[in-house]
Amino acid sequence: MKLFLGLIIFFIHVVFIAQAQRLCGTSGYTQKLILNEPSLKSSFDIAEAQIAAVTKKTNAARDTSTNEIIYIPVVIHILYKSADQNLSAAQVQSQMVILNNDYSNLNADKLNIPAVFATRAADSRIRFCLAQVDPQGKRTTGIVRKYTTANNFSAEDAMKFSTQGGDDAWDSKRYLNLWVCNMAGRTLGYSSVPGGPANVDGVVIGYDVFGTGSNVRSPFNKGRTATHEIGHWLGLKHVWGDAICGTDEVDDTPTQQYYNYGCPGFPHITNCSPDGNGDMFMNFMDFTDDACMNLFTNGQKMRMRALFAKNNLRNSFLLSFACDSTLVQGGVLPGADTVTTTPAKESFVVKVYPNPARAMITVECKRQSNTVAKTITIFNVLGNKLFSASLNAENTIINIAHFSKGVYILRIEEGSNKFTTKIIKE
Repeated sequence: MKLFLGLIIFFIHVVFIAQAQRLCGTSGYTQKLILNEPSLKSSFDIAEAQIAAVTKKTNAARDTSTNEIIYIPVVIHILYKSADQNLSAAQVQSQMVILNNDYSNLNADKLNIPAVFATRAADSRIRFCLAQVDPQGKRTTGIVRKYTTANNFSAEDAMKFSTQGGDDAWDSKRYLNLWVCNMAGRTLGYSSVPGGPANVDGVVIGYDVFGTGSNVRSPFNKGRTATHEIGHWLGLKHVWGDAICGTDEVDDTPTQQYYNYGCPGFPHITNCSPDGNGDMFMNFMDFTDDACMNLFTNGQKMRMRALFAKNNLRNSFLLSFACDSTLVQGGVLPGADTVTTTPAKESFVVKVYPNPARAMITVECKRQSNTVAKTITIFNVLGNKLFSASLNAENTIINIAHFSKGVYILRIEEGSNKFTTKIIKE
């Protein structure tokens, strides 16, 4: 009888541990895409070759000139059947804070990084914002809410289509689509990887592991599922390379035998550990609990940023606008920001109005010093230059009446300093 009870207790313990392990569906999802459409393998291989070529060049040149901040507009598609699945704006915002802290190396728990790995921790110089303009050029909160009759969704993309109980993607060349829904089984989330079909490009996260707060389930309650899955969207692989002692194609993440779960003690050494430091189990691309994840490495940073190089798959996002409206005075369209590519003693003070506009816009550009010439350029969303001029006065009036209705990018440059925002033609 005691043996029988012991076996029951052991079985319950094993089930509990299994339920508490992180499960990412990205690898299986990618394999299934290739199985259903073998030609996609070539697209994935091309994307990988692009990443490898840029990282090799960057390593060889020790190039730091392309370290400007890259802004990613995000649209959150919230699919709900019950009230608890219809996450609040505050819940969404909590996830955005986590993403920007994690990708900036500003997360408070980076203090827990072992000293031997601390110098490898990186600020990716990638930032995320809720989109302020939708594909039609209208103002948006960046959050789309939609009731669904589906009880749950699996890693087969139904949530990405209105016809299947989900919500259609926004233009994946301009927005990171992030679907939040009730996930079936133990999968916490999954992501498309570079090279996949554009109409399903994006990230899926379970509603109960999204953001922080009392309604998010432990031990996945610190927003790291989204951090992990967006890492895949940016070209990162699992640190064990999805193979025993495999490779993630990053030089400064140690080889490890397999994934880690829970919160291992440091050092955690396996049969393929290259040294006494063991696994980098605290890396965001392992399977450990949220509370034990705390870094991306410099090598991972280079790999992510390689996607944005000229002609590479995420390069179109460089046309996106700076997202933090709190940095600009004067009531311009939310989403405007000041972008400084290199440190500067002085900064732009810019106002653009009216925005949206039908005919004329006024650009006010003030700076304490006027010794450096300022230029203004307007592009369409495809990157084609439509207007360019020198700014010789604080106030410049520009006629955009001949522009088609839509969204345009306005850029002001003064030496190494750049200001970029979006304008809307009504």
